[in-house]
Amino acid sequence: MSEHPNVQSVFFRAITDHLEIVKAITAQQELLEHIARAMADALATGNKILWCGNGGSAGDSQHLAAEIVGRFRRERKGLASIALTTDTSILTAVANDYGYDAVFSRQVEALGQPGDLLVGISTSGNSRNVVAALEVARAQGVKTVGFTGEGGGKMASLSDFLFAVPSRDTARIQEAHILAGHMLCDWIELDWLQSNVKQSTGAAR
Repeated sequence: MSEHPNVQSVFFRAITDHLEIVKAITAQQELLEHIARAMADALATGNKILWCGNGGSAGDSQHLAAEIVGRFRRERKGLASIALTTDTSILTAVANDYGYDAVFSRQVEALGQPGDLLVGISTSGNSRNVVAALEVARAQGVKTVGFTGEGGGKMASLSDFLFAVPSRDTARIQEAHILAGHMLCDWIELDWLQSNVKQSTGAAR
């Protein structure tokens, strides 16, 4: 009978590698602040945040859009955010008529407005449908954010802001993406609440 996997080779290694990546991305705190400000500014002006990605990155897109529309930690009004990965009728129609590479770009073409912001998520930075979405976004005056792995791939030159996790391990990159996403949601929520408190105070005067 075969032996079970070694605890050190699975659990300890994963935890150690995860902590090293988390420590490494502390150097990108200023970048994350810039992204958070861009997101908050888009929402404050009545615009929206769009998200796209494949597989686990599709899951992250939906997760983070939900935190913004619903809530992260605090009670507040719903904010405009859409994951372009959720409408199966659009995804299958576009894939059937135009090919899978167009499933996100077609939606950006239809929904994206100047002042909106698109987050493309791809651990390689080379997912063709995400790259295509970023290309259309830039052409339409939509700000672009790339969440990638080391180097950024093709998305690097298409992203106004590039959060590139310094790793080539898909699992570790995805873990860093969701950590960064949660921090951005926290910032957005605090910024929204603080801005509205200031507006309410000013109006009361």
